[in-house]
Amino acid sequence: MMDGEIVTATLVPPGNVTPNSSMTLEQKTTFALVILLFIFLGILIVRCFRILLDPYRSMTTSTWADGLDRLEKGQFDYALA
Repeated sequence: MMDGEIVTATLVPPGNVTPNSSMTLEQKTTFALVILLFIFLGILIVRCFRILLDPYRSMTTSTWADGLDRLEKGQFDYALA
């Protein structure tokens, strides 16, 4: 820059031009969908942490041998042969 040169910078546009601060319909829709995705992500994170902390709570109390007729538990290998 040369000596004596004045540099002016303004953040407001000159004149009576008002900046368009309103969001368009597409921007509002996108913003709403992103917020919904963050809420869904938060729910999934909470669910995963609950499963990690207590994995046996969500399991049923039945076992694999409950549905077998005429067999005792532990005899499944002989039933396959």
